[in-house]
Amino acid sequence: VQLQASGGGLVQAGGSLRLSCAASGRSFSTYGMAWFRQAPGKERELAAHISWNGGRTYYDDSVRGRFTISRDNAKSTVDLQMNSLKPDDTAVYYCAASATGMIQYDYWGQGTQVTVSS
Repeated sequence: VQLQASGGGLVQAGGSLRLSCAASGRSFSTYGMAWFRQAPGKERELAAHISWNGGRTYYDDSVRGRFTISRDNAKSTVDLQMNSLKPDDTAVYYCAASATGMIQYDYWGQGTQVTVSS
């Protein structure tokens, strides 16, 4: 599975952005998908995860209620709608695919920069 993330950019605090991750290769619909983020000087952290059929989602406390993860298995895409953005959301965002739920992520996209100005 190859993953290509897009949609990052510069936005003011309180604004919104929508990230998209397009997958190529087979069996996209069998993978759990996630968005991770890594801020400067910090470790990469899981922001949101969605199960293979979209039936279950997980959000880190820092984004719950502001971010929404969704997927379209027919189009092999997974999106992250980010609302009420804060400067602390500034990071490189990566999409990732897991064949084992949230235990291990097997494939990673290249990352897209999100910068939130105050």
